[in-house]
Amino acid sequence: MAVIISNISLPVGAGEEELIAAALKKAGISRNNAVRTGIHKISLDARKQNDIRTVVSVWAELRSPEEERRVCGRRDNCSLVDITPFSPVISGKLSPEGRIAVAGFGPAGMFAALVLAEAGYCPLVFERGGDVDSRAEAVSGFWGGGDFSPESNVQFGEGGAGTFSDGKLTTRIKDPLCRFVSARLAEMGAPEEILTKAKPHIGTDRLRAVVKNIRKRIIECGGEVRFNSRVEDISFVDGKIRSIRVNGEDIPVSALILAVGHSARDTFEMMHSKEIAMEPKPFAVGARIEHTQESVDRSLYGNHAGDPVLPVGEYQLSYTKNGRGVYTFCMCPGGTVVPAQSEENSVVTNGMSEFARDGKNANAALVVSVSPEDFGHNVLDGVDFVRKIERSAFTAAGRNYSAPASTVGAFLEGKGDIISPSVIPTYARGIVPCNFNEVLPPFVTDMMRVGLGVFSKRMACFGDKNALLTAPETRTSSPVRIPRGEDMCSLSVKGLYPCGEGAGYAGGIMSAAVDGVKQACAVMKVFKPL
Repeated sequence: MAVIISNISLPVGAGEEELIAAALKKAGISRNNAVRTGIHKISLDARKQNDIRTVVSVWAELRSPEEERRVCGRRDNCSLVDITPFSPVISGKLSPEGRIAVAGFGPAGMFAALVLAEAGYCPLVFERGGDVDSRAEAVSGFWGGGDFSPESNVQFGEGGAGTFSDGKLTTRIKDPLCRFVSARLAEMGAPEEILTKAKPHIGTDRLRAVVKNIRKRIIECGGEVRFNSRVEDISFVDGKIRSIRVNGEDIPVSALILAVGHSARDTFEMMHSKEIAMEPKPFAVGARIEHTQESVDRSLYGNHAGDPVLPVGEYQLSYTKNGRGVYTFCMCPGGTVVPAQSEENSVVTNGMSEFARDGKNANAALVVSVSPEDFGHNVLDGVDFVRKIERSAFTAAGRNYSAPASTVGAFLEGKGDIISPSVIPTYARGIVPCNFNEVLPPFVTDMMRVGLGVFSKRMACFGDKNALLTAPETRTSSPVRIPRGEDMCSLSVKGLYPCGEGAGYAGGIMSAAVDGVKQACAVMKVFKPL
Protein backbone atom coordinates (compact mmCIF):
# COMPACT_ATOMS: atom_id res chain seq x y z
CA MET A 1 0.00 0.00 0.00
CA ALA A 2 0.97 3.66 -0.24
CA VAL A 3 -0.32 7.03 0.94
CA ILE A 4 -1.60 9.48 -1.67
CA ILE A 5 -1.16 13.09 -0.53
CA SER A 6 -3.45 15.32 -2.62
CA ASN A 7 -3.85 19.02 -3.43
CA ILE A 8 -0.26 20.18 -3.08
CA SER A 9 0.04 23.57 -4.77
CA LEU A 10 3.26 25.47 -5.47
CA PRO A 11 4.17 28.25 -7.94
CA VAL A 12 4.62 27.00 -11.48
CA GLY A 13 8.16 25.83 -12.15
CA ALA A 14 8.65 24.05 -8.83
CA GLY A 15 10.76 20.91 -9.24
CA GLU A 16 9.85 17.34 -8.33
CA GLU A 17 11.88 17.20 -5.12
CA GLU A 18 10.40 20.50 -3.95
CA LEU A 19 6.86 19.24 -4.61
CA ILE A 20 7.48 15.95 -2.80
CA ALA A 21 9.01 17.74 0.18
CA ALA A 22 5.98 20.05 0.40
CA ALA A 23 3.63 17.07 0.28
CA LEU A 24 5.44 15.17 3.04
CA LYS A 25 5.48 18.27 5.23
CA LYS A 26 1.75 18.86 4.73
CA ALA A 27 1.01 15.24 5.63
CA GLY A 28 3.26 15.35 8.68
CA ILE A 29 5.55 12.61 7.34
CA SER A 30 9.25 12.77 8.07
CA ARG A 31 11.58 12.03 5.17
CA ASN A 32 13.08 9.14 7.14
CA ASN A 33 9.69 7.40 7.37
CA ALA A 34 9.14 7.50 3.59
CA VAL A 35 10.70 4.41 2.00
CA ARG A 36 9.75 5.40 -1.53
CA THR A 37 8.06 8.50 -2.97
CA GLY A 38 7.04 9.87 -6.35
CA ILE A 39 4.66 12.12 -8.24
CA HIS A 40 1.25 10.47 -8.58
CA LYS A 41 -0.46 13.12 -10.73
CA ILE A 42 0.57 16.61 -11.84
CA SER A 43 -1.52 19.38 -13.36
CA LEU A 44 -1.62 23.13 -13.86
CA ASP A 45 -4.02 25.57 -12.19
CA ALA A 46 -4.29 28.64 -14.42
CA ARG A 47 -7.57 30.00 -13.04
CA LYS A 48 -5.72 33.06 -11.73
CA GLN A 49 -3.51 34.41 -14.49
CA ASN A 50 -1.35 36.33 -12.01
CA ASP A 51 -0.82 33.22 -9.89
CA ILE A 52 -0.41 30.14 -12.10
CA ARG A 53 0.41 27.11 -9.97
CA THR A 54 1.52 23.51 -10.24
CA VAL A 55 -0.85 21.14 -8.43
CA VAL A 56 0.25 17.60 -7.59
CA SER A 57 -0.66 14.52 -5.67
CA VAL A 58 2.30 12.58 -4.28
CA TRP A 59 2.54 8.92 -3.30
CA ALA A 60 4.60 7.79 -0.37
CA GLU A 61 5.28 4.23 0.76
CA LEU A 62 5.98 4.29 4.50
CA ARG A 63 7.89 1.89 6.74
CA SER A 64 4.80 0.10 8.03
CA PRO A 65 1.11 -0.34 7.11
CA GLU A 66 0.20 0.88 10.58
CA GLU A 67 1.97 4.20 9.97
CA GLU A 68 0.22 4.58 6.58
CA ARG A 69 -3.19 4.02 8.18
CA ARG A 70 -2.34 6.44 11.00
CA VAL A 71 -1.40 9.21 8.55
CA CYS A 72 -4.57 8.70 6.49
CA GLY A 73 -6.71 8.66 9.62
CA ARG A 74 -5.58 12.12 10.72
CA ARG A 75 -5.30 13.95 7.37
CA ASP A 76 -8.23 14.72 5.06
CA ASN A 77 -5.95 15.08 2.04
CA CYS A 78 -4.38 11.64 2.50
CA SER A 79 -5.75 8.31 1.31
CA LEU A 80 -4.51 4.74 1.00
CA VAL A 81 -4.01 3.16 -2.40
CA ASP A 82 -3.01 -0.35 -3.36
CA ILE A 83 0.11 -0.17 -5.54
CA THR A 84 0.26 -3.92 -6.17
CA PRO A 85 0.52 -4.43 -9.96
CA PHE A 86 -2.63 -5.82 -11.59
CA SER A 87 -2.51 -9.49 -12.51
CA PRO A 88 -5.53 -11.22 -14.10
CA VAL A 89 -6.98 -14.23 -12.29
CA ILE A 90 -7.64 -17.38 -14.34
CA SER A 91 -10.47 -19.36 -12.73
CA GLY A 92 -12.34 -20.78 -15.73
CA LYS A 93 -13.06 -24.53 -15.82
CA LEU A 94 -14.44 -25.00 -19.34
CA SER A 95 -12.24 -26.04 -22.22
CA PRO A 96 -13.03 -23.86 -25.25
CA GLU A 97 -14.74 -25.79 -28.06
CA GLY A 98 -13.89 -23.02 -30.53
CA ARG A 99 -11.52 -20.08 -30.63
CA ILE A 100 -11.58 -17.18 -28.19
CA ALA A 101 -12.11 -14.33 -30.65
CA VAL A 102 -11.97 -10.53 -30.55
CA ALA A 103 -13.76 -8.36 -33.12
CA GLY A 104 -12.14 -4.96 -33.47
CA PHE A 105 -8.58 -3.82 -32.81
CA GLY A 106 -9.10 -0.42 -31.25
CA PRO A 107 -8.19 0.26 -27.59
CA ALA A 108 -10.82 -2.12 -26.20
CA GLY A 109 -10.01 -4.97 -28.57
CA MET A 110 -6.25 -4.47 -28.28
CA PHE A 111 -6.21 -4.64 -24.50
CA ALA A 112 -8.65 -7.54 -24.39
CA ALA A 113 -6.44 -9.46 -26.82
CA LEU A 114 -3.23 -8.45 -25.02
CA VAL A 115 -4.44 -9.70 -21.63
CA LEU A 116 -5.84 -12.91 -23.14
CA ALA A 117 -2.67 -13.60 -25.14
CA GLU A 118 -0.37 -13.12 -22.16
CA ALA A 119 -2.56 -15.50 -20.14
CA GLY A 120 -2.28 -18.25 -22.75
CA TYR A 121 -5.64 -18.00 -24.54
CA CYS A 122 -4.17 -17.49 -28.05
CA PRO A 123 -6.96 -15.07 -29.11
CA LEU A 124 -7.96 -14.73 -32.75
CA VAL A 125 -8.44 -11.02 -33.57
CA PHE A 126 -10.41 -9.70 -36.53
CA GLU A 127 -10.08 -6.10 -37.67
CA ARG A 128 -12.12 -4.90 -40.63
CA GLY A 129 -9.58 -2.22 -41.58
CA GLY A 130 -5.93 -2.46 -42.50
CA ASP A 131 -2.79 -2.54 -40.39
CA VAL A 132 -1.69 0.90 -39.21
CA ASP A 133 0.80 1.48 -42.05
CA SER A 134 -1.55 0.59 -44.92
CA ARG A 135 -4.35 2.37 -43.11
CA ALA A 136 -2.28 5.55 -42.78
CA GLU A 137 -1.52 5.34 -46.51
CA ALA A 138 -5.23 5.01 -47.36
CA VAL A 139 -6.17 7.91 -45.06
CA SER A 140 -3.39 10.13 -46.40
CA GLY A 141 -4.46 9.38 -49.95
CA PHE A 142 -8.05 10.32 -49.23
CA TRP A 143 -7.10 13.49 -47.41
CA GLY A 144 -4.95 14.40 -50.40
CA GLY A 145 -7.93 14.18 -52.76
CA GLY A 146 -7.97 10.47 -53.59
CA ASP A 147 -10.65 7.82 -53.24
CA PHE A 148 -12.39 7.04 -49.97
CA SER A 149 -12.11 3.54 -48.48
CA PRO A 150 -15.18 2.48 -46.45
CA GLU A 151 -13.17 -0.29 -44.74
CA SER A 152 -9.84 1.38 -43.91
CA ASN A 153 -10.23 4.97 -42.76
CA VAL A 154 -10.10 7.20 -39.67
CA GLN A 155 -12.70 5.04 -37.92
CA PHE A 156 -11.66 1.53 -39.02
CA GLY A 157 -8.26 -0.13 -38.87
CA GLU A 158 -5.49 -0.96 -36.43
CA GLY A 159 -5.73 1.19 -33.32
CA GLY A 160 -9.31 2.27 -33.94
CA ALA A 161 -10.49 5.87 -34.16
CA GLY A 162 -7.97 6.90 -31.49
CA THR A 163 -5.04 6.34 -33.85
CA PHE A 164 -6.02 9.49 -35.76
CA SER A 165 -6.63 11.75 -32.76
CA ASP A 166 -4.73 13.54 -30.04
CA GLY A 167 -4.35 10.27 -28.17
CA LYS A 168 -5.90 11.63 -24.98
CA LEU A 169 -5.96 9.34 -21.96
CA THR A 170 -8.10 11.56 -19.75
CA THR A 171 -11.13 9.80 -18.34
CA ARG A 172 -13.84 10.29 -15.76
CA ILE A 173 -13.67 6.71 -14.51
CA LYS A 174 -11.84 6.10 -11.24
CA ASP A 175 -10.63 2.57 -11.84
CA PRO A 176 -7.32 1.09 -10.62
CA LEU A 177 -6.98 -0.56 -14.04
CA CYS A 178 -6.20 2.88 -15.49
CA ARG A 179 -2.73 2.57 -13.95
CA PHE A 180 -2.27 -0.83 -15.58
CA VAL A 181 -3.30 0.53 -19.00
CA SER A 182 -1.02 3.56 -18.71
CA ALA A 183 1.94 1.40 -17.67
CA ARG A 184 1.43 -1.00 -20.58
CA LEU A 185 1.11 1.87 -23.07
CA ALA A 186 4.37 3.35 -21.76
CA GLU A 187 5.99 -0.08 -22.03
CA MET A 188 4.84 -0.22 -25.67
CA GLY A 189 6.38 3.13 -26.57
CA ALA A 190 4.11 5.87 -25.24
CA PRO A 191 5.88 8.77 -23.48
CA GLU A 192 6.64 8.12 -19.80
CA GLU A 193 4.91 11.35 -18.79
CA ILE A 194 1.50 9.71 -19.29
CA LEU A 195 2.09 7.95 -15.96
CA THR A 196 1.92 11.20 -13.98
CA LYS A 197 0.22 13.92 -16.01
CA ALA A 198 -3.35 14.68 -15.00
CA LYS A 199 -4.19 15.28 -18.67
CA PRO A 200 -1.99 12.75 -20.48
CA HIS A 201 -1.84 12.39 -24.25
CA ILE A 202 0.22 10.29 -26.64
CA GLY A 203 -0.25 12.05 -29.99
CA THR A 204 -1.18 10.42 -33.27
CA ASP A 205 2.47 10.13 -34.35
CA ARG A 206 3.49 8.18 -31.24
CA LEU A 207 0.30 6.10 -31.18
CA ARG A 208 1.06 4.42 -34.48
CA ALA A 209 4.21 2.83 -33.11
CA VAL A 210 2.46 1.89 -29.86
CA VAL A 211 -0.35 -0.04 -31.56
CA LYS A 212 2.14 -1.97 -33.69
CA ASN A 213 4.08 -2.95 -30.59
CA ILE A 214 0.91 -4.19 -28.90
CA ARG A 215 0.12 -6.29 -31.97
CA LYS A 216 3.63 -7.76 -31.97
CA ARG A 217 3.31 -8.68 -28.30
CA ILE A 218 -0.03 -10.43 -28.90
CA ILE A 219 1.49 -12.48 -31.71
CA GLU A 220 4.58 -13.31 -29.64
CA CYS A 221 2.26 -14.79 -27.00
CA GLY A 222 0.41 -17.02 -29.49
CA GLY A 223 -2.37 -14.71 -30.63
CA GLU A 224 -3.31 -14.05 -34.24
CA VAL A 225 -4.39 -10.74 -35.80
CA ARG A 226 -6.20 -10.72 -39.16
CA PHE A 227 -6.68 -7.41 -40.92
CA ASN A 228 -9.22 -6.58 -43.64
CA SER A 229 -11.48 -9.10 -41.88
CA ARG A 230 -14.94 -7.92 -40.90
CA VAL A 231 -17.25 -10.03 -38.74
CA GLU A 232 -20.24 -10.36 -41.07
CA ASP A 233 -22.48 -12.63 -39.03
CA ILE A 234 -22.86 -14.20 -35.59
CA SER A 235 -24.47 -17.63 -35.18
CA PHE A 236 -25.85 -18.91 -31.90
CA VAL A 237 -27.87 -21.93 -30.78
CA ASP A 238 -30.10 -22.00 -27.70
CA GLY A 239 -28.82 -18.57 -26.73
CA LYS A 240 -25.15 -19.57 -26.88
CA ILE A 241 -22.62 -18.38 -29.45
CA ARG A 242 -21.39 -21.05 -31.85
CA SER A 243 -19.60 -19.37 -34.76
CA ILE A 244 -18.91 -16.16 -36.61
CA ARG A 245 -18.61 -15.50 -40.34
CA VAL A 246 -15.60 -13.52 -41.52
CA ASN A 247 -14.94 -12.90 -45.21
CA GLY A 248 -17.38 -15.70 -46.04
CA GLU A 249 -15.70 -18.24 -43.71
CA ASP A 250 -17.57 -19.74 -40.75
CA ILE A 251 -15.27 -19.95 -37.72
CA PRO A 252 -16.30 -21.85 -34.55
CA VAL A 253 -15.89 -19.72 -31.42
CA SER A 254 -16.56 -20.26 -27.73
CA ALA A 255 -16.40 -16.55 -26.92
CA LEU A 256 -16.43 -13.33 -28.93
CA ILE A 257 -15.39 -10.02 -27.39
CA LEU A 258 -17.25 -7.53 -29.58
CA ALA A 259 -15.17 -4.34 -29.61
CA VAL A 260 -16.14 -2.92 -33.02
CA GLY A 261 -16.23 0.79 -32.10
CA HIS A 262 -18.93 3.45 -32.29
CA SER A 263 -19.05 3.61 -36.10
CA ALA A 264 -19.73 -0.06 -36.97
CA ARG A 265 -23.25 0.63 -38.17
CA ASP A 266 -23.46 -2.43 -40.38
CA THR A 267 -22.61 -4.59 -37.37
CA PHE A 268 -25.36 -2.91 -35.35
CA GLU A 269 -27.79 -3.55 -38.20
CA MET A 270 -26.78 -7.22 -38.41
CA MET A 271 -27.22 -7.67 -34.67
CA HIS A 272 -30.59 -5.94 -34.70
CA SER A 273 -31.77 -8.24 -37.50
CA LYS A 274 -30.86 -11.23 -35.30
CA GLU A 275 -32.81 -9.75 -32.37
CA ILE A 276 -29.75 -9.41 -30.14
CA ALA A 277 -30.68 -7.03 -27.30
CA MET A 278 -29.74 -3.42 -28.06
CA GLU A 279 -31.07 -0.02 -27.09
CA PRO A 280 -30.63 3.58 -28.26
CA LYS A 281 -28.54 5.87 -26.08
CA PRO A 282 -27.76 9.60 -25.86
CA PHE A 283 -24.77 11.14 -27.63
CA ALA A 284 -23.91 14.59 -28.99
CA VAL A 285 -23.55 16.37 -32.33
CA GLY A 286 -22.26 19.74 -33.49
CA ALA A 287 -19.18 21.11 -35.25
CA ARG A 288 -15.44 21.68 -34.81
CA ILE A 289 -14.37 25.16 -33.68
CA GLU A 290 -10.91 26.30 -34.71
CA HIS A 291 -8.86 29.10 -33.10
CA THR A 292 -5.21 29.98 -33.28
CA GLN A 293 -3.28 28.24 -30.52
CA GLU A 294 -1.81 31.62 -29.60
CA SER A 295 -5.30 33.01 -28.85
CA VAL A 296 -6.12 29.97 -26.69
CA ASP A 297 -2.88 30.42 -24.74
CA ARG A 298 -3.60 34.14 -24.22
CA SER A 299 -7.11 33.34 -23.01
CA LEU A 300 -5.74 30.90 -20.44
CA TYR A 301 -2.45 32.45 -19.36
CA GLY A 302 -2.82 36.17 -20.07
CA ASN A 303 0.55 37.92 -20.07
CA HIS A 304 2.28 34.63 -19.27
CA ALA A 305 1.32 33.16 -22.66
CA GLY A 306 4.38 31.92 -24.48
CA ASP A 307 6.36 31.21 -21.31
CA PRO A 308 8.21 27.96 -22.12
CA VAL A 309 7.54 26.61 -18.62
CA LEU A 310 3.81 26.50 -19.40
CA PRO A 311 2.24 23.69 -21.44
CA VAL A 312 0.33 24.29 -24.64
CA GLY A 313 -3.07 25.60 -23.59
CA GLU A 314 -6.10 23.32 -23.58
CA TYR A 315 -9.62 23.71 -22.25
CA GLN A 316 -12.89 21.95 -21.49
CA LEU A 317 -16.09 23.99 -21.26
CA SER A 318 -19.70 23.04 -20.59
CA TYR A 319 -23.09 24.62 -19.96
CA THR A 320 -26.58 23.24 -19.42
CA LYS A 321 -29.88 24.97 -20.10
CA ASN A 322 -33.30 23.42 -19.61
CA GLY A 323 -31.76 19.97 -19.36
CA ARG A 324 -29.77 20.17 -22.59
CA GLY A 325 -25.99 20.39 -22.54
CA VAL A 326 -23.55 22.14 -24.82
CA TYR A 327 -19.87 21.43 -24.30
CA THR A 328 -16.45 21.19 -25.85
CA PHE A 329 -15.08 17.73 -26.46
CA CYS A 330 -11.81 16.19 -27.64
CA MET A 331 -9.86 19.46 -27.66
CA CYS A 332 -6.73 19.20 -29.81
CA PRO A 333 -4.04 21.78 -29.00
CA GLY A 334 -1.77 22.57 -31.92
CA GLY A 335 -3.86 20.25 -34.07
CA THR A 336 -5.88 19.96 -37.25
CA VAL A 337 -9.48 19.28 -38.20
CA VAL A 338 -9.62 16.05 -40.19
CA PRO A 339 -12.09 14.18 -42.42
CA ALA A 340 -13.36 11.24 -40.36
CA GLN A 341 -16.21 9.53 -42.22
CA SER A 342 -16.75 5.79 -42.34
CA GLU A 343 -19.35 5.73 -45.12
CA GLU A 344 -19.29 6.96 -48.69
CA ASN A 345 -21.11 10.16 -49.63
CA SER A 346 -20.95 11.62 -46.15
CA VAL A 347 -18.92 14.21 -44.27
CA VAL A 348 -17.66 13.87 -40.69
CA THR A 349 -15.08 15.96 -38.84
CA ASN A 350 -12.71 15.08 -36.00
CA GLY A 351 -9.60 16.57 -34.40
CA MET A 352 -6.01 15.30 -34.44
CA SER A 353 -2.71 16.38 -32.83
CA GLU A 354 0.81 15.05 -32.80
CA PHE A 355 2.63 14.59 -29.51
CA ALA A 356 4.42 17.95 -29.79
CA ARG A 357 1.13 19.80 -30.30
CA ASP A 358 3.08 22.41 -32.23
CA GLY A 359 0.59 23.32 -34.96
CA LYS A 360 -0.59 26.91 -35.42
CA ASN A 361 -4.25 26.12 -34.67
CA ALA A 362 -6.24 24.56 -31.86
CA ASN A 363 -9.58 22.88 -32.37
CA ALA A 364 -12.31 21.23 -30.34
CA ALA A 365 -15.72 19.76 -30.90
CA LEU A 366 -18.51 22.16 -29.93
CA VAL A 367 -21.41 19.77 -29.44
CA VAL A 368 -24.94 19.57 -28.09
CA SER A 369 -26.42 16.59 -26.29
CA VAL A 370 -29.14 14.63 -28.08
CA SER A 371 -31.25 11.79 -26.73
CA PRO A 372 -33.91 9.30 -27.87
CA GLU A 373 -36.49 12.01 -27.08
CA ASP A 374 -34.95 13.95 -29.99
CA PHE A 375 -34.41 11.22 -32.58
CA GLY A 376 -36.66 8.28 -31.63
CA HIS A 377 -36.71 5.27 -29.33
CA ASN A 378 -36.25 2.52 -31.90
CA VAL A 379 -32.87 0.79 -31.67
CA LEU A 380 -31.31 2.30 -34.80
CA ASP A 381 -33.04 5.69 -34.77
CA GLY A 382 -29.84 7.36 -33.50
CA VAL A 383 -27.87 5.82 -36.37
CA ASP A 384 -30.43 7.15 -38.87
CA PHE A 385 -30.40 10.59 -37.22
CA VAL A 386 -26.62 10.93 -37.53
CA ARG A 387 -26.45 9.43 -41.02
CA LYS A 388 -28.93 12.04 -42.23
CA ILE A 389 -26.74 14.86 -40.85
CA GLU A 390 -23.59 13.46 -42.45
CA ARG A 391 -25.24 13.03 -45.85
CA SER A 392 -26.79 16.49 -45.68
CA ALA A 393 -23.32 17.90 -45.05
CA PHE A 394 -21.97 16.02 -48.07
CA THR A 395 -24.68 17.52 -50.28
CA ALA A 396 -24.44 21.03 -48.84
CA ALA A 397 -20.67 21.18 -49.42
CA GLY A 398 -20.79 20.14 -53.07
CA ARG A 399 -20.72 16.32 -52.93
CA ASN A 400 -16.92 16.10 -53.18
CA TYR A 401 -16.01 15.50 -49.50
CA SER A 402 -15.43 19.18 -48.76
CA ALA A 403 -16.95 20.25 -45.44
CA PRO A 404 -19.54 22.92 -44.62
CA ALA A 405 -17.96 25.82 -42.73
CA SER A 406 -18.74 29.24 -41.34
CA THR A 407 -17.11 31.90 -39.25
CA VAL A 408 -18.54 32.18 -35.76
CA GLY A 409 -19.95 35.64 -36.52
CA ALA A 410 -21.85 34.47 -39.57
CA PHE A 411 -23.12 31.43 -37.70
CA LEU A 412 -24.41 33.60 -34.84
CA GLU A 413 -26.34 35.64 -37.39
CA GLY A 414 -27.89 32.53 -38.91
CA LYS A 415 -25.79 32.86 -42.05
CA GLY A 416 -22.88 31.00 -43.56
CA ASP A 417 -19.68 32.54 -44.90
CA ILE A 418 -15.95 32.10 -44.42
CA ILE A 419 -14.76 35.59 -45.30
CA SER A 420 -11.59 36.63 -43.41
CA PRO A 421 -11.34 33.81 -40.86
CA SER A 422 -8.79 34.37 -38.10
CA VAL A 423 -7.24 30.94 -38.77
CA ILE A 424 -5.93 29.17 -41.83
CA PRO A 425 -8.39 26.27 -42.21
CA THR A 426 -6.82 22.85 -41.71
CA TYR A 427 -9.55 20.54 -43.03
CA ALA A 428 -7.72 18.58 -45.72
CA ARG A 429 -10.52 18.21 -48.29
CA GLY A 430 -11.38 21.90 -48.29
CA ILE A 431 -14.26 23.89 -46.85
CA VAL A 432 -17.34 25.50 -48.39
CA PRO A 433 -19.34 28.37 -46.87
CA CYS A 434 -22.62 27.00 -45.60
CA ASN A 435 -25.55 27.92 -43.38
CA PHE A 436 -25.46 25.21 -40.73
CA ASN A 437 -29.26 25.12 -40.64
CA GLU A 438 -28.94 23.11 -43.87
CA VAL A 439 -26.96 20.46 -41.99
CA LEU A 440 -27.85 20.42 -38.28
CA PRO A 441 -31.26 20.43 -36.58
CA PRO A 442 -32.37 23.85 -35.28
CA PHE A 443 -32.33 22.74 -31.64
CA VAL A 444 -28.64 21.89 -32.07
CA THR A 445 -27.61 25.14 -33.74
CA ASP A 446 -29.66 27.18 -31.26
CA MET A 447 -27.87 25.57 -28.33
CA MET A 448 -24.48 25.96 -30.01
CA ARG A 449 -25.16 29.72 -30.19
CA VAL A 450 -26.06 29.75 -26.49
CA GLY A 451 -22.84 27.92 -25.72
CA LEU A 452 -20.70 30.33 -27.74
CA GLY A 453 -22.18 33.25 -25.80
CA VAL A 454 -21.52 31.63 -22.43
CA PHE A 455 -18.04 30.38 -23.31
CA SER A 456 -16.96 33.79 -24.65
CA LYS A 457 -17.28 35.10 -21.09
CA ARG A 458 -14.98 32.36 -19.81
CA MET A 459 -12.35 32.42 -22.56
CA ALA A 460 -11.68 35.46 -24.72
CA CYS A 461 -10.95 33.39 -27.84
CA PHE A 462 -14.58 32.23 -27.92
CA GLY A 463 -15.57 35.84 -28.49
CA ASP A 464 -13.63 35.89 -31.79
CA LYS A 465 -16.28 36.28 -34.49
CA ASN A 466 -13.73 35.24 -37.11
CA ALA A 467 -12.96 31.89 -35.52
CA LEU A 468 -13.96 29.02 -37.79
CA LEU A 469 -16.63 26.34 -37.43
CA THR A 470 -16.43 23.20 -39.59
CA ALA A 471 -19.28 20.68 -39.57
CA PRO A 472 -20.44 18.15 -38.68
CA GLU A 473 -19.02 16.50 -35.55
CA THR A 474 -21.15 13.38 -35.08
CA ARG A 475 -18.94 10.60 -33.68
CA THR A 476 -18.73 11.68 -30.04
CA SER A 477 -19.97 8.27 -28.83
CA SER A 478 -21.99 5.27 -29.91
CA PRO A 479 -25.69 5.81 -30.72
CA VAL A 480 -26.52 2.38 -29.24
CA ARG A 481 -25.82 0.31 -26.15
CA ILE A 482 -25.58 -3.48 -26.14
CA PRO A 483 -26.77 -4.42 -22.64
CA ARG A 484 -24.84 -7.05 -20.73
CA GLY A 485 -25.49 -9.01 -17.55
CA GLU A 486 -23.47 -9.65 -14.41
CA ASP A 487 -21.44 -12.23 -16.35
CA MET A 488 -20.53 -9.41 -18.80
CA CYS A 489 -22.23 -11.29 -21.65
CA SER A 490 -24.96 -10.01 -23.94
CA LEU A 491 -28.42 -10.45 -22.44
CA SER A 492 -29.33 -12.40 -25.57
CA VAL A 493 -26.27 -14.54 -26.30
CA LYS A 494 -23.97 -16.30 -23.83
CA GLY A 495 -20.37 -16.09 -24.95
CA LEU A 496 -20.92 -12.74 -26.67
CA TYR A 497 -19.07 -10.05 -24.69
CA PRO A 498 -20.03 -6.49 -25.79
CA CYS A 499 -17.08 -4.20 -25.13
CA GLY A 500 -15.85 -0.63 -25.33
CA GLU A 501 -17.26 2.44 -27.04
CA GLY A 502 -19.28 0.59 -29.67
CA ALA A 503 -21.18 -1.29 -26.98
CA GLY A 504 -21.86 1.93 -25.07
CA TYR A 505 -19.56 1.19 -22.13
CA ALA A 506 -16.68 3.60 -22.72
CA GLY A 507 -15.96 7.13 -23.88
CA GLY A 508 -12.34 7.37 -24.93
CA ILE A 509 -9.08 5.49 -25.24
CA MET A 510 -8.55 4.88 -21.52
CA SER A 511 -12.07 3.79 -20.58
CA ALA A 512 -12.27 1.58 -23.68
CA ALA A 513 -8.96 -0.10 -22.86
CA VAL A 514 -10.06 -0.68 -19.26
CA ASP A 515 -13.30 -2.23 -20.49
CA GLY A 516 -11.28 -4.50 -22.76
CA VAL A 517 -9.25 -5.71 -19.77
CA LYS A 518 -12.45 -6.37 -17.82
CA GLN A 519 -13.98 -8.38 -20.65
CA ALA A 520 -10.82 -10.45 -20.98
CA CYS A 521 -11.04 -11.19 -17.25
CA ALA A 522 -14.71 -12.15 -17.67
CA VAL A 523 -13.71 -14.71 -20.32
CA MET A 524 -11.06 -16.07 -17.95
CA LYS A 525 -13.72 -16.74 -15.33
CA VAL A 526 -15.44 -19.17 -17.71
CA PHE A 527 -12.78 -20.76 -19.91
CA LYS A 528 -9.40 -22.36 -19.34
CA PRO A 529 -6.42 -21.25 -21.43
CA LEU A 530 -5.67 -23.28 -24.53
